[in-house]
Amino acid sequence: MKLYKIEAGTFHVDGGAAFGVVPKKVWQKRYPCDAENYCTLHMRCLLIDTGNKRILIDTGTGDKQLKYLEYYGFKGVVNFENELKKSGYTCSDITDVIFTHLHFDHCGGATKYNADRSQVELVFPNAIHWVSATQWENFLNPNVREGDSYFRENMMPVFEAGKLRLVTENQSICPEVQVAIYNGHTVGQLVGYIHFGERTLVYVGDVIPLVANVPLSWISSYDVFPLTAMEEKKTLLDEAAVKNQILFFEHDAYTECCTVEKQYNKHKVTETFSFDEIKL
Repeated sequence: MKLYKIEAGTFHVDGGAAFGVVPKKVWQKRYPCDAENYCTLHMRCLLIDTGNKRILIDTGTGDKQLKYLEYYGFKGVVNFENELKKSGYTCSDITDVIFTHLHFDHCGGATKYNADRSQVELVFPNAIHWVSATQWENFLNPNVREGDSYFRENMMPVFEAGKLRLVTENQSICPEVQVAIYNGHTVGQLVGYIHFGERTLVYVGDVIPLVANVPLSWISSYDVFPLTAMEEKKTLLDEAAVKNQILFFEHDAYTECCTVEKQYNKHKVTETFSFDEIKL
C-alpha cells in the first residue's frame, strides 16, 4: 500500500467560528490567529493506492466558486492533474473518491469547468464517488444553516454521470479501506479508516478538524448539531485511544497527525507528528 497526502489549498475562518463558545484567550494558546482573528486552515486530502484501487478522500474546494467565496481567502488551490503527476498518477487513474461530506471545501474539486467554461465536467472521470445517503439528501434539500455550503455544480455532474454511490451503513470500500458514518458537524459524515500493517490511519474530517478540537467540548460553530458532534467525537476518540489509531487532520495547518489516550475520562494527545513520519 502507498499513501500520499495532497495539500489542496488553504483558507481562513474566524477563530470564534472554529472554536465556538471557547474564549479566544483560551483557544489562542493552542491555535494561532492573525490580527483580524482569522485562523488558517488547510484542505489536506489523502490518496491511497492499494494496488487494486486508487482512492482519494476529499477533493478540496476546486476553483469554480472562488470569487463567490472570496471571504474565505482561498490560496494555493491545486490542479489535481498536475498534483497527481508528482506521484506518478493521472486523474483518470483514480478508481474511487470518498467524500467526508459535501460542504464546498470538501467536494468542490471533484468537478471543473471545461475550457470555454460552458459546462461542468468530472475531474476524475473513471471514479466511483462515495457519499452517505443522508448527506446526499441533505445536499439536495439543505437546512437553513447549511444552504450556503452546498453548490449543485459540485455534485450534480457526478450524479448525472452515474458515478455516485450512496453509503447507508458502515462498510468497506475494499479490504484496506473502510468508512464509518458520524453525525453532528452535519448528517452522515464519512470517516475513513485505512488499515496498513498493524496500524490504522483515521481520516477524521470535520469530526475533529484541528488537533486543538480534540477536547470534547471544543467544537466549532459550524457544527449543526453540537451535542451530537460531541457524542460522536467521543466515540471516535475512545476507539482511537484503545486501538492506538493515528488521527489524520484535514484542516490543521500545523499538525498533520496525532495519537491519543484516555485519562480520567478525558482524551489527551500523546504524540503529534507529520504524515511523512508514518512508517508504512
